[in-house]
Amino acid sequence: MYKRGKGKDRLLVGIYVDDLLITGADEEEIARFKLQMKELFKMSDLGLLTYYLGIEVHQKPEGITLCQEAYAKKILESCSMEDCNPSHVPMEPRLKLSKRSQAPAVDATEYRSVVGSLRYLVNTRPDLAYSVGVVSRFMEAPTTEHWAAVKQILRYIKGTTNFGCVYLREKRKEMVELLGYSDSDLAGDIDDRKSTSGVAYFLGRNIVSWLSQKQKVVALSSCEAEYIAAATAAGQGVWLERLLGDLTEKEPEGVVLYVDNKSTIALCKNPVHHDRSKHIDIRYHYIRDCVEEGKIEVNYICTDDQLADILTKSLGRQKFTEMRGRIGVQAVK
Repeated sequence: MYKRGKGKDRLLVGIYVDDLLITGADEEEIARFKLQMKELFKMSDLGLLTYYLGIEVHQKPEGITLCQEAYAKKILESCSMEDCNPSHVPMEPRLKLSKRSQAPAVDATEYRSVVGSLRYLVNTRPDLAYSVGVVSRFMEAPTTEHWAAVKQILRYIKGTTNFGCVYLREKRKEMVELLGYSDSDLAGDIDDRKSTSGVAYFLGRNIVSWLSQKQKVVALSSCEAEYIAAATAAGQGVWLERLLGDLTEKEPEGVVLYVDNKSTIALCKNPVHHDRSKHIDIRYHYIRDCVEEGKIEVNYICTDDQLADILTKSLGRQKFTEMRGRIGVQAVK
C-alpha cells in the first residue's frame, strides 16, 4: 500500500505484483497519477474496479459488495457437486471430528486441494471461517468422516454461491469507529482439548477483519480461553488502528473490544488476579499493556450480541442465519 498527497488530493495505491488499485477523493488527481505512471511504464487502464484476484467487486451508490461467485461455482464443479442438494448451515451443530478417526482413508491430495480452495473463499465469506478452519486440521490423513464434513460445506456453498460481504456507505462524514469482538469456545478440539478463538473487527457496521483459529495452548477455563482470544484480538486491533491512522493521517484513538465474559474483562483490566493468571503464557498478557496504555478498551457485551460467536463454533440454522446477516454476509446479486 502506497500513498501520496494530503487532504483532498490524497491518493492511496494498492499493488499486487503488476495490478494496481487506485483510490482518492479527487478524480483529477487520480487521472494525473495514471498519466504519470503511463509515461514510465506500459500500462492499461481497466476503469472502475470490478474484479481483482478472483474477487468480484460491485460498486453501487449505497455501498460496495465483494463476492466470489464464479470461484465458488468452480469449486463445486471440481468436486462434481454443482447439482447437489443445498444445506442451510456449513457444519452440523455439535459435530466433533478427530484425527483418531477409524473411518476409511480418502485421497489426501484431493482433500488438500479442495480445502485449500475453500480457505481462499473465506476471504469474502467469514460465515465459512469456522467450518473451513475445522476441516483444515485433518490435511495429513483425512478419512471419509472428514470428507463428509467438507461435502457439508460444499452443500452450504451450493445454496449461497452469490453471497459475499456487503459494505454500506456511512451517512456520517466523520471517521467511523473501529469496533472489535472476541470470543472462544472451551476445549472444542477433542484430540488435544484446545479451544478456538474468534475475532471480528468492524469499521462502523462493516466487517473488515475476521479470524477463526485454534489456540496454541490448552486453556484451563472459559475465562482463560477468552483471555487468550482477547489477546489475539488486541494485536489485530492495534495493527488495524495504526493502518487506519496511516491511511487517514489521523492519530489512533484506541479500539473498543467487546467480550462476553466478565471474568476475562477483569483479568484484562486488573493484573492483580495472580492466582488465575500466573500460569498463562506471558505473550497473552500483551492485552494488559494495551489496556493500560489506552490502545484497547475492553467492554462487556451479552452473549446474544457477541458477533464473534459464529467464528468459534457450529451453530444451529436459526442462530447461524441471524449471525450471518449481522456480520454483513448476504446475497449480493
